[in-house]
Amino acid sequence: MLKRVFVASDPGRARLRFAVRAVLGIGLAVVVCALAGHSLVGAVTGGLAALLALFTVTDATVRGQAVTTALLPLVGLPVLAAAAELHDHPVARDLTFLAVVGAGVYARRWGPRGHSLGVFAFMTFFVAQFLQATPRQLPELYAAVLLSLFTASAVRFGLWCYERRLPPAPVPAPPGGSGLARVTTRQAVQATAGAGFALVVGQLVSGQRWYWAVGATWWIFVNTASRGETLVRGFRRVLGTVIGIGLGLLVAVPLNGAGIPTAVLLTVCVFGIFYTAAVSYTWMMLCVTVLAELLYGLLGVLDPALLALRLAETGVGAVGAVLAVLFVLPVTTHTITDAWIQRALRCVHAATAEAAARLAGDESADPASRVAELEQLLARVRLSVAPLVHPLNPMPARKRRARRVLALLDDCAREIRGLAAVAADPEASHDARLAAACWRVEAAVEALTGGTDVSAPTVQSAASNQALAHLHGLERALAELAQPLRTPSGSRLATQQS
Repeated sequence: MLKRVFVASDPGRARLRFAVRAVLGIGLAVVVCALAGHSLVGAVTGGLAALLALFTVTDATVRGQAVTTALLPLVGLPVLAAAAELHDHPVARDLTFLAVVGAGVYARRWGPRGHSLGVFAFMTFFVAQFLQATPRQLPELYAAVLLSLFTASAVRFGLWCYERRLPPAPVPAPPGGSGLARVTTRQAVQATAGAGFALVVGQLVSGQRWYWAVGATWWIFVNTASRGETLVRGFRRVLGTVIGIGLGLLVAVPLNGAGIPTAVLLTVCVFGIFYTAAVSYTWMMLCVTVLAELLYGLLGVLDPALLALRLAETGVGAVGAVLAVLFVLPVTTHTITDAWIQRALRCVHAATAEAAARLAGDESADPASRVAELEQLLARVRLSVAPLVHPLNPMPARKRRARRVLALLDDCAREIRGLAAVAADPEASHDARLAAACWRVEAAVEALTGGTDVSAPTVQSAASNQALAHLHGLERALAELAQPLRTPSGSRLATQQS
């Protein structure tokens, strides 16, 4: 786990810049709130609003990110008002919270923007419970949210908008469908059911901190699409929380809200959340847990009993998520894995065609954009296959097969990157053998995605140029993929596990 976080590659120092900018944006937001005369509750609300704006907004273009950030208060402020107004009406508050959960998950059908707005709406309601917000505090909280979003936007889109120098990152759309066949619809029902269980049982555990259980259920569902992914994420959330609580006993409790050391550790936690999010959910949850403990220390309510209660509520939320994904409109790992692998293979075909066209002299062909899309799709494949390769998976044969599939897809990606690099060379010229090699790649992809049989391609032994070498490597990888992607009965994916 340590290796995953601190040795994981960080191309272009993207994770480092992401984390440092977050520390700068959130720190400035809190300072602005303090200078505006807001109370500690207002400053905390503003800081969390800035964190969400910098963390959850992931549109492909800078313009799209700016539009989504501008829309955040349009969903967040009404939800904040509802949470505060219903503070003394538990039944209406609980039903409204569940409605926010369902709507927030369902909004993912509209891509990254829907996801960001759904998360912001949920967290706004959650923060109102965290801070016990009341109607008389609403003007201050509104001002804190708006000031913080403005400050975070000034940092992200003005002071340090490093994304402007990068090509737009393609964001794969979620699997389609309609009605209950749509994954986001099924997940909205699942999340609402799981949150309902967490809410009821969480209130039996604690009438004050029950929202922790609902929050645990919600975040287990974020960025997952199958029950396998959700179960793995639930395990990692509980593990990160347990480690974070242990660290809190050693650090946060003795500090007891001391100003300067708490501020320093909060900065470290914010950096950790943003730096580790892409590579380790366990580490991210550790940082989130310690951050929450430090905030409770600032509010003067932190003690070991509170930490034990947080662990219990997290466990309740995890159980709610597990029950929901197992028994409420389950989405199997097979369904999602199949969809993402097929999309990755089609992207391999498209990238090969673009590279061949570029080598043939078509200046408008752009294999680089397809390579970037393939990287995003492979990230989704790894996420969907994670339950199959998890150490706790009791089926070693499927684990080996899933690892083989991932290795071969990585081989495909490596050959595609090399082919795109060759195509980008202005000195590269068209070779008649490229057309035949590209046709064989197309046939191999069609066979893998269409259900016909694939035989090993015949590779010419003396491939004299680099483009052909990459194409032959790609052919070999696709031919080898035929075996682990099929069962004897002919179904496309042997990495199928519920």
